[in-house]
Amino acid sequence: MSRDFNTPQREDWNGPIHKILKAVDNHTNLYLKTEDIWHEEQAEYLRKYVDRLKTWIHQQEKKEN
Repeated sequence: MSRDFNTPQREDWNGPIHKILKAVDNHTNLYLKTEDIWHEEQAEYLRKYVDRLKTWIHQQEKKEN
């Protein structure tokens, strides 16, 4: 799936966000397989990071407009 919407503020972050969300999926799958809570904790840590990063990107976009 390709992105139809992009801004200069998002461009450098699209790839890293995609990879981080893949890591979230990997941790979630391992948690479901092993019930090792460490994987769920790491997935949550990464989710929070992506949320904060997206908030920062939105703030940068508002500054430019």
